[in-house]
Amino acid sequence: MSIPNLDPSGMAKLLRNFPRQMEEGSRIGETFHPPRSLEGSIEKIIFVGTGGSAIGGDVIRSLVSGESSIPIWVWRHYALPRFADSKTLCIFSSYSGNTEETISAFHEARKRRLKALAISSGGELARLSRESSIPWIEIPQGFPPRYALGYSVFPLLKLLSRLKLARWEPKAFEETVSLLETLGRRKYAPEIPSRSNRAKRLARALWDRWVVIYAGTELLDSAALRFRNQIEENAKAMASHHLLPEMNHNEILGWQFPAKLIPKCACVFLRDREDHPRIQLRMRITKEVVRARRGVRIEEIQSEGTSRLARLFSVIYLGDWVSFYLALLYHIDPTPVAVIESLKKQLARAR
Repeated sequence: MSIPNLDPSGMAKLLRNFPRQMEEGSRIGETFHPPRSLEGSIEKIIFVGTGGSAIGGDVIRSLVSGESSIPIWVWRHYALPRFADSKTLCIFSSYSGNTEETISAFHEARKRRLKALAISSGGELARLSRESSIPWIEIPQGFPPRYALGYSVFPLLKLLSRLKLARWEPKAFEETVSLLETLGRRKYAPEIPSRSNRAKRLARALWDRWVVIYAGTELLDSAALRFRNQIEENAKAMASHHLLPEMNHNEILGWQFPAKLIPKCACVFLRDREDHPRIQLRMRITKEVVRARRGVRIEEIQSEGTSRLARLFSVIYLGDWVSFYLALLYHIDPTPVAVIESLKKQLARAR
């Protein structure tokens, strides 16, 4: 596995430096002071974005929905839902600032005079925000959007805490940074041999298989989505995910056909100590159902840490490293997303 040759864009370095990105994202949030236009009654939050720019909203929703008294949605579409009203805060997230779905929804928010906030590294979203006097959080340029997660999560968590819509827990943040620093440096880094490197071993187990990821709905639902997306974007490999208990009412029956494909699957269960007791039971039963399908690889990832923030990011961080090593096993550069860029160009020409 020749990492320098297969990783010319330096994704391994981005992964190592992610704890630093978290700290910088926190500082950006600390220096951003919400204007009075965001004050007042907010009864709903809608994160608007797609791809790597939307996953930050998913992470925040996973973290705060259990304690939040208001509903939170992540909206991946050109148009806003009709239920968005004057008491809804719409947060538009586009790393480049040029995502066409997000720009379309932003224009609709302005027409409907909704409370709005934008976050990007620049682009059209920044320009439109300035012209419309919409508060805009500027984040650094030069990252693949999927590896700007620290910038898309922590400035917004700081903001929501100031608006009294979420809690900012300094100890949880410090624990998370310290934990990921240790994991990245001592457990998952390229120089750590496979026998001691859980990320490398897991990538090897998933190689040349359709990866199916399962999690409960309490905390790790966004980690399951993130893991799937990272496998698809980094390793350019097919993956899918589902959540329990819903999976037990439909997808569990799908572990029968196509008969030739099932043995080429790998199933990864994401576990957290605060999963509902019935979810824990369902996980055990589901694992036995899948195990009965001869040839299927079964893996399990248990969250680490004390706080919800640390436990969620411990799973996300491992998944990111696994997808990186999986790309290398397929002998491809994990950073470029040529098909996505080609699609965007075709859409632009058809505008």
